[in-house]
Amino acid sequence: MGAVTDDEVIRKRLLIDGDGAGDDRRINLLVKSFIKWCNSGSQEEGYSQYQRMLSTLSQCEFSMGKTLLVYDMNLREMENYEKIYKEIECSIAGAHEKIAECKKQILQAKRIRKNRQEYDALAKVIQHHPDRHETLKELEALGKELEHLSHIKESVEDKLELRRKQFHVLLSTIHELQQTLENDEKLSEVEDAQEASMETDPKP
Repeated sequence: MGAVTDDEVIRKRLLIDGDGAGDDRRINLLVKSFIKWCNSGSQEEGYSQYQRMLSTLSQCEFSMGKTLLVYDMNLREMENYEKIYKEIECSIAGAHEKIAECKKQILQAKRIRKNRQEYDALAKVIQHHPDRHETLKELEALGKELEHLSHIKESVEDKLELRRKQFHVLLSTIHELQQTLENDEKLSEVEDAQEASMETDPKP
């Protein structure tokens, strides 16, 4: 078998010694005292070994009581740790809920910011356009102006129609005058011809 390492020795001593307070040494001492007490020759030596055994037993009882107290304390500490662990779990769960709520608030804030940006963009576009009341006034003024222009157009058309009729009458008059002049010229030529023939013909 291989050599025993220092770690194994320490591990075995801790297993035997409990919390490392020297219980194994006390037990060994108690066994040795018991053997000496059994082998004691005189009454005084036996009484002395007996007192040593009682002292060793008292130390063992004290160590055992201390170990029990430590054990109870460890149990209470474990209960306390479990309580703290549960509180931490509750805190973690609450933190997760808060994180989820914060994420929702962040998303809502992003939507609000986006809506505000779109609103600002629309407001800037609207500011470049005239006011609705002013636009209605302008439309009303343009309507009146259009109505006035329509009346002017009708008046101009009536005048043009009158001038057309007058021009037609004038053309008809000119044409009749021209015909009259032509007829007068023809009649004058006939009369001149008749006079010329009468001048050339001999008298009877």
